[in-house]
Amino acid sequence: MYRNRTLPVLIVVALFFTSCSTRVEDVPPNIILLMSDDQGWAQTGYYNHPVLETPNLDAMAENGLRLDRFYAGAPVCSPTRASVLTGRAPGRTGVPSHGYALRLQEKTIAEALRAEGYATGHYGKWHLNALRGPGVPIFKDDPYGPAASGFERWVSVTNFFEIDPLMSDQGEFREMKGTSSEVIVQKALEFIEKSKEEGKPFLAVIWDGSPHRPWLALSSDSAKFSSLEPKNQAHYGELAAFDRSVGILRDRLRELGVEENTLLWYCSDNGGLPDVTPSSVAPLRGFKGSVWEGGLRVPAIIEWPAEIKPGKTSFPASTMDIFPTIMDILDLPGEVVTDPVDGISIIPLFRDRVPERELGIPFRYTNRGALIRQQYKLVATDLSEGAFELYDLEKDPVETTDVSGAFPEIFEEMKSAYLEWTASVDASVNGEDYPEGSVRADHPEPEYWMRDPRYKPYLEEWVNRPEYEKRIRRMK
Repeated sequence: MYRNRTLPVLIVVALFFTSCSTRVEDVPPNIILLMSDDQGWAQTGYYNHPVLETPNLDAMAENGLRLDRFYAGAPVCSPTRASVLTGRAPGRTGVPSHGYALRLQEKTIAEALRAEGYATGHYGKWHLNALRGPGVPIFKDDPYGPAASGFERWVSVTNFFEIDPLMSDQGEFREMKGTSSEVIVQKALEFIEKSKEEGKPFLAVIWDGSPHRPWLALSSDSAKFSSLEPKNQAHYGELAAFDRSVGILRDRLRELGVEENTLLWYCSDNGGLPDVTPSSVAPLRGFKGSVWEGGLRVPAIIEWPAEIKPGKTSFPASTMDIFPTIMDILDLPGEVVTDPVDGISIIPLFRDRVPERELGIPFRYTNRGALIRQQYKLVATDLSEGAFELYDLEKDPVETTDVSGAFPEIFEEMKSAYLEWTASVDASVNGEDYPEGSVRADHPEPEYWMRDPRYKPYLEEWVNRPEYEKRIRRMK
């Protein structure tokens, strides 16, 4: 956890910055956090997918640091998003599963960077304001919208969104044209261009809705996969559109002359989906919603031409590491995060050094959990029953053989460390991390927006939109 970082890691970080060509205190980097929705670990060209080509992600991987063992904060979307914004295990933040609201008592990366003079913008899927169902525009005064977490500019929806989406531009409901990827990348670029004109560094959080179902793709994108069944054509068509938008983003950064000192961090929000052919996670075990590798491990790349030389690493890292890494880049004080933090800075990886990770990468989701420590993975198949298994991912990457009996000391030590950690999460759930020592009484529980009185005036109109029709009629 962040407060327990060892001195050697801090020394490596100090050496990194004294040897850098860029003086961060003089020229702070721009930061873009790009996330796809339900993209599986195997769904990139650079991992030799059998049908999907991703030339723009491939180019990014060739020019940046490819993280081959990168993990989402949880096997579903909202918790992972909470981990990105806070650097903490999502259960600590009030977001144990999808559709929960991020507690207002949490400190976020947007708040920290805004205080440092950054322009902050959010574009796309939010899903941290306690509303479930397909994505709808967020009200300007939503107490749990992007503005509440430090974003001064936002064009956002509550959840996943598709072609020609209805979105909220600072509270103004607007119909957009184009694929979900094209829309939010274009809006983010407008924000980036304005930030450059104003001479401000920027934090742009771009959270796409692809390839979350329902799968809807342009015919030109689906046609690339004509050998597949129609639903799979659309699924992979969405990924093709996402990759194309990555190219649009990177090209425009170059045209604006900001690509060298822009840190672009890409990943997916959770593992891939089970009913997709070819497989979204092969050869990994499990899918979205599970704590097996297929549910947690996701594609990820960090591109920062001024500071990162191209390469790839098998060091395990996670979305919980994003905020701590950026804290170290900008030399921000520990007070900008809520303690304890479960991520670490992975800056040493930028120079072929290995960070120290005292605990490992911990997970807790529903009644299951996991702890990843280098080659070993402890899996809690049933927390209430105390059922644990141990896997050697180096020798058994597809998690077929429980080796707890073969390595009893490692198994018991990791189990003890995990149980100690999960007890600390229980304390966080109860609000003990906050100055008040408790959770605010008005923190909302998840609900479907079709039942929210604020959206009632729109139901009659929105029932004619294909992305909402079934949900609205079902609720009626």
